[in-house]
Amino acid sequence: MAGSTLPRRALGRLLRELRAKAGKSQLAAGLSIEVSKQTIGRVEDGQPARISTAQFRDLLDFYGADDDAREEVLGLLQEVKAAKGDPAGGWWRAYADLLNSHFDHFMSLEQACVRMTTFQLTLLPGLLQTPAYRRWIEATTNPAMSAVEVERSLELTARRQRRLAEDGEFSLDVMLSESVLRHQVGGREVMAEQLLHLAQVGALPNVSVRVIPFAAGGHPGLIVQSFTLFEFPPLSASRMTEPPVAFVEGFTGSLFLEEDSVIARHRSAVTNLRQVALDEDDTRRLVQELVEEYAA
Repeated sequence: MAGSTLPRRALGRLLRELRAKAGKSQLAAGLSIEVSKQTIGRVEDGQPARISTAQFRDLLDFYGADDDAREEVLGLLQEVKAAKGDPAGGWWRAYADLLNSHFDHFMSLEQACVRMTTFQLTLLPGLLQTPAYRRWIEATTNPAMSAVEVERSLELTARRQRRLAEDGEFSLDVMLSESVLRHQVGGREVMAEQLLHLAQVGALPNVSVRVIPFAAGGHPGLIVQSFTLFEFPPLSASRMTEPPVAFVEGFTGSLFLEEDSVIARHRSAVTNLRQVALDEDDTRRLVQELVEEYAA
């Protein structure tokens, strides 16, 4: 089972959601394909289990899964097989991936995690973006995107942002280079609105926003570059802790990292970045100063 666990974990979450939506127990699901309740639990926890593709198809029939859900599950099964041949500790996902291009691993992790820590050098993370800010990103990334597709993307971003207001254990820890605040994405008016929104979201009890000012000089983030660290709740069946995942984005694809030593280096980077970042109060003052500057 060498290789990334990411596709297998995503598959398990999706199957758990489908079972819950169908109102079926793990015992009933196991009986429907002639495996144990414990096997269903291992699959849903993203653990290795001996279930054939034919059995997965029968399980989808038992859950009454629609065509879109079936396509996602079978696509993830292909990714699980592909991941076995990769070196342990990482999973490269190209944006044009033909295995299962409509499944977004980043958003899957974002919805499943209980803590999300991110450092950004150039742009705000999606959970903090206003519609106007996001619209500029979409127009720049894909100028051929239709108006309808842009609006659908904005709706998706809004749905993702609901996590910030949900009851529960989810928390967001954001560290930003001052350059993120000074790049005039979409123009001065868009940035004034965006930074006002940033200040409002940063006041939420489960959100921390801190800026690393230019005055800090050289700092580890310039070497590490932008990244996001996802941490998860205990697995439902085994109560073991689901391993963290570090995400690094490139222009043509994304790298999801799971190796313990790599996670430890990103944790160390977080610690070092916090030492040079402004505290939350000073960050709010800087953001307000820039709002007034953009609005002038």
